[in-house]
Amino acid sequence: MKKRLLKFNILSLFCIAVSLLSITLAWFAYSGLASASTEVDVKAWYVQFTKDNQAVSNEIVLALSDIYPGMDPITERVSINNLGDTDAQLSYDITSARILESELRNDTISSEEIEDTLSHDFPFHVNINLSKNYVGAHDDMSEFEVSVSWPLDSANNELDSEWGNQAYAFQQKENAKKEEDESYEVRSTVHIAIDVKAEQFVVDNESSDMDYNLGDLILYDVVSNQTCDTLSSTCFKTYVIDTNNKIGDTSVTLLPDLFHTYVTGNYASYASSLSSVTSTWTVPTRALTLEDLLPIIAKDVENSYVVRENLSNVVIGNLSYGDRFATEVLKVVAGGGYYQFSNQRFPYLMSSKCYWINTDYNATQAFSLVKVDDNLSKIYGEDKAAECSVIPVIEVAKSSFT
Repeated sequence: MKKRLLKFNILSLFCIAVSLLSITLAWFAYSGLASASTEVDVKAWYVQFTKDNQAVSNEIVLALSDIYPGMDPITERVSINNLGDTDAQLSYDITSARILESELRNDTISSEEIEDTLSHDFPFHVNINLSKNYVGAHDDMSEFEVSVSWPLDSANNELDSEWGNQAYAFQQKENAKKEEDESYEVRSTVHIAIDVKAEQFVVDNESSDMDYNLGDLILYDVVSNQTCDTLSSTCFKTYVIDTNNKIGDTSVTLLPDLFHTYVTGNYASYASSLSSVTSTWTVPTRALTLEDLLPIIAKDVENSYVVRENLSNVVIGNLSYGDRFATEVLKVVAGGGYYQFSNQRFPYLMSSKCYWINTDYNATQAFSLVKVDDNLSKIYGEDKAAECSVIPVIEVAKSSFT
């Protein structure tokens, strides 16, 4: 069935404090920051939302009416700066999402379920990321990202065509209503409302621990089991790989520097190789798994892709809801695919030598990590007979950092 192009435009946020901003490709336009009477009391907390150095609102509305298979993926970012003297915690809610005539609201289903649906259950994909769940006082910053994409060839031409036909019929009905009544406002095919909140930071077990951010560098001595100041044969560079370590968490997960020299072997010797690496270490360790790495690279909603032969790349998307992680991994393996990510975004995961990940890809292959080139790395299925290095993950009690 011939695919019909789905027309779109995106409008977002009417002006409150500044004029409506025109964005290249007419994808997003944000209004200025609201006054102190709005939900985010900027004057009290000095939290600023900006896009291209222009003040914008924390209410984001996406009205999509001209998206189509093969469109260039679009990503927009809003910087969140805390210029005040009080730490602020950040969160976002998808308050509503309408797809044609079907409406999803967070008063009937959770915002997390809506996000999961938008990320995976349509031929187009809407993905959201918040780089940090807080902004500390005195000019700390986080970044809110939204990306929209529609792969040209997703191996489901029937779904593409079906959705395109339904969207075309919807638009025809909307245009007919406009012809009958000039005052009628034509609805977009897809309408999504997102509320980004900045509130006073509350210290409790579920709050993000500001001392341990994803990717933070920590020098740690694996023999004395404590932090150290000078690199040595036992003092390693390590990196926090918890995507959101919380105050209530008693430990921190660290990945040692991949440029260190580790034991190399085939996958059958993984256990003995890991034991050999850590034989003199006193710090608690365990194997590196796909569950450690995939949630990290999935946070990049622009450059982290599922790659499959003869199909378009697809943004990995949100994997945190329900059993989505397991089902999406099975799809990738069934299609002989792999995961690709940006070295610039995750430099601590870049290595020219392959590293085993202690997770089976299939009966003859296991997941492995390696650099593709200066720009990209991949997590892929490597033959279990191949020779790759083995690296442990360190589980450090927070009490060790005092």
